Amino acid sequence: MKEIGARARNLPAPPIVVFESLCQPHRPGARSWLDLRADEVEPRILVAEPHARVVWSSLWPDRPDDEIHLDLEPRDRGTRLGFTLLTAGDMPGDGETGRLRFRLNKILFGDLRLSYGQ
Repeated sequence: MKEIGARARNLPAPPIVVFESLCQPHRPGARSWLDLRADEVEPRILVAEPHARVVWSSLWPDRPDDEIHLDLEPRDRGTRLGFTLLTAGDMPGDGETGRLRFRLNKILFGDLRLSYGQ
């Protein structure tokens, strides 16, 4: 697989909470955070290693060969969450690469972070 992009940021919640959020974003009692656009679909969980790693299927139906690898690492009282967007298909052009990276940044380091009250 080829890397399209990667980034890591700290989140205020511990790995157990982040893992649960990534695996069950619509669970009862959770704050809503996975707000998908019309051209996106709910990711499937391809791999789930408790409190350490989650692999999502692509969010984009027009890019079915993409995977989103999410790595969780304890950091102080929070979590260092890293994503790596990989593809087994064709690499996107520069504009599309920027759009995909921006979207994952918004979802994970904007919307998910806000669901923890920050």
